[in-house]
Amino acid sequence: MPMLEAQWLARMDYGIAWELQKKLIREIDREESSEALLLLEHTPTYTIGSDRHPEHLLYGKEELARRGISLYEIDRGGDITYHGPGQLVGYPLLYLDAVGLDLHAYLRNLEEVIIKLLADFGISGGRKPEYTGVWVGDSKIAAIGVKFNKARTRRGFVTSHGFALNVKKNVEQEGFQGIIPCGITEFGVTSLETLTGLEWQVEDIGRRILPYFAEVFGYAVPTVIESLSS
Repeated sequence: MPMLEAQWLARMDYGIAWELQKKLIREIDREESSEALLLLEHTPTYTIGSDRHPEHLLYGKEELARRGISLYEIDRGGDITYHGPGQLVGYPLLYLDAVGLDLHAYLRNLEEVIIKLLADFGISGGRKPEYTGVWVGDSKIAAIGVKFNKARTRRGFVTSHGFALNVKKNVEQEGFQGIIPCGITEFGVTSLETLTGLEWQVEDIGRRILPYFAEVFGYAVPTVIESLSS
């Protein structure tokens, strides 16, 4: 089985993580680095993807500054979402060969990883056909937004961006009230702690997701998450 390098980056500013993704994409394309899954938390941040709707951001610049929330317009698909402490963010940086390439299936596979993880907690996660992401009933627990970067040295793509799984209860209140998440007004958000009634550490959930990611994408299970920052 192919190997995957899993890295736990702890809590990191969004801009730093974005630049790290770009660096690793170039290295993976040139076969100078292994394919990787970056797992981390972000400081409070709103990101707006290529499907831009400025009206879905409810805070002005002064309110963002007062609350200490950063704002980035980025190159993934999708609309606006929130990242912050208490949320497990995963950035798979994988090479997808052009032969038999199915980009839609890649998104469904990311959802499947999270659905399998939730089942481990006795939670029935699912999909809504009109939306990307993972849902429990009518509440969204994980957002997904990706970019397919055309490889320069090989025929195919290197993936970037990825998924954001709400782990701790505080995520529901601390950021989502300032946006219309992904432009969806009729449904809410939830978290692993809300659904289980138990407390969880984000890094522990990052470790628990690894075997499901390896199973769905066909990698050997990484045994160690490298702690690159504290």
